[in-house]
Amino acid sequence: MKPLADCKLYTFVDTAYLRGRAPELVAQQLCDGGSDLIQLRAKDSPHDEIRRMAEKILPVTRGANVGLVINDCLGIAREVGAEFCHLGQEDFFDAGYTHVGQLKIQNEKLKIGLSTHAPAQAQKAIDADADYIAIGPVFATGTKPGARPVTLEYVRWAAANVTVPWFAIGGIHLQTLDDVLAAGARRICVVSAVLNAPDAAKACAEFRRRLDS
Repeated sequence: MKPLADCKLYTFVDTAYLRGRAPELVAQQLCDGGSDLIQLRAKDSPHDEIRRMAEKILPVTRGANVGLVINDCLGIAREVGAEFCHLGQEDFFDAGYTHVGQLKIQNEKLKIGLSTHAPAQAQKAIDADADYIAIGPVFATGTKPGARPVTLEYVRWAAANVTVPWFAIGGIHLQTLDDVLAAGARRICVVSAVLNAPDAAKACAEFRRRLDS
């Protein structure tokens, strides 16, 4: 896969939005549309089911030179050999971790991404040596209905202060993308705007075109 710093489009196989579609087929569409990273997020699925989905998706992403991110489940990321694991504040700092090196003892190649919702959290994640951070939710989003939007102000702060790769996330669709890019984002995460589109590959390709231009 391309270097993390060169990754721009981060998409999701989120079980909440699959509507009966096979995860690996959705992953193929996301790859075909130009995704650089794909996260498997299955909040309500049992461990064994998540592992089975990951095992089916990984050959698809590997074949397209796209990085696979496992959400929350560090053990599954290790078991299947995914390139990344993404953790929330509660799964990392609240669990007693202070440095991502603590999670890489069994696999030093595994990269760790951390969610952040404010400048102080971003700085703490950077100090913990996160490989990348997520900045959001920028706008209100059904993916995280209880989360308070961080607004474009946080995006502007990140553009001015964060030197590790960072991705804006939350409520980003084609109508809000220009505002997010104008605020300084160069990398974005997109969930529902792609997974709810009639053609996921086509939706991805349009985000890709806008990001590249």
